[in-house]
Order: sequence, then structure tokens, then C-alpha cells
Amino acid sequence: MPKVTEQDNTINHLDLQAANDDTQLENNLAADAVGLPDVAIQIEKIAERKRQITAKIQIPQPVEQIWQVLTNYEALSDFIPSLAKSCLLEHPNGGIRLEQIGSQRLLNFNFCARVVLDLEECFPREINFSMVEGDFKGFSGSWCLEPYALGEDAGTILCYTIQVWPKLTMPVAIIERRLSNDLRLNLLAIHQRVEQLANLNS
Repeated sequence: MPKVTEQDNTINHLDLQAANDDTQLENNLAADAVGLPDVAIQIEKIAERKRQITAKIQIPQPVEQIWQVLTNYEALSDFIPSLAKSCLLEHPNGGIRLEQIGSQRLLNFNFCARVVLDLEECFPREINFSMVEGDFKGFSGSWCLEPYALGEDAGTILCYTIQVWPKLTMPVAIIERRLSNDLRLNLLAIHQRVEQLANLNS
């Protein structure tokens, strides 16, 4: 019979906690996502402990309106469920530096989901970001906005891509599953925010 180490017990507990959290997330999503579009999620294994996760959603609003929501950086934590904090920091070279801290359900896994990101805006199509400080070995990615027109329907395809490299203390399978769920919820939250603002301005 294989010996069960304390670490194995911890991993099993985390995996069970993750499964429970996933079920709750799916229930919340089912309740909130009535009438909302699907979010396509793609996961690629770049290296043994490095993943690229891509999420896409169609939003029936022009690129400029989605850009306005995405670049209102300090308001992101008001409506994105996985963000407890999002605040601009002083950048030594006058660029855009943002500190973000994950919400409590990320902290269930005994790591602090804090990152400090440097951002580069390429209006109106792309926002690139990379971690300069934080609790991953690596964290970078981009927001891409692509206008679409299908007959009378027009809007924006919003694509969010992250490359994440967890530290050895973080179980990569759980991080992968947690981030995939977070990205789905986050894009739905952005969709709802954009629609709310469009309705207010109409």
C-alpha cells in the first residue's frame, strides 16, 4: 500500500475544495448567465508547469465601449468576481502599472494571488501585460478586441489570453482549473458591465 504523505493529504484536500468551489461556480454561472453568450476556453500546455489559457466571448457592442470598460482599471474590482483589488501604481518610466489581488476563493489554496503588472495599450485593438512582481514565477498575457459583423449583427470578439507559471508550492492542475473558471466568469461579468453602460447611455 503506498505511503500517503502529508503533502498528498494537502493536495487531496485542495483538490476536493477545488471541486466543491467549481460546483458552486457553475451553479452561480447557470443562475447569472441566462441569455448571455458562451465563453470558449482553450488550455495549452507550454511546459511541464506552464499553461496558456485563452477565453473568448462575443459582445454586441462596438470596440470603443469594451475598451473603455477594460481600461478603467481601478473599477475592475467593482464587477469582476475574481478581483478583490485593482489599483494603479506609480510607474518609474511613466507607463501603466497595476496591482491586482485575487479574491478569497483563490486564497483558499494557501497562496496569495497578488500580481503587479506593467501594461501596454495599443488602442483600440490590444492591451498587453506582464508581471513585474508577484506570487507566480511568471504571469503575462493580453486583451484583444476584434470587431465583427454578421448580417445585421455587429459587435466585438473579446479575447483574453494568459500565460501562467505557478510556483512549485501551487498544484498546477488546480491553478489551471481555477483560472479557467475565473476567466469564464470574468468575461461574462465584462459582457454584463458593457451592456449595462450601453443601456444607461441609450
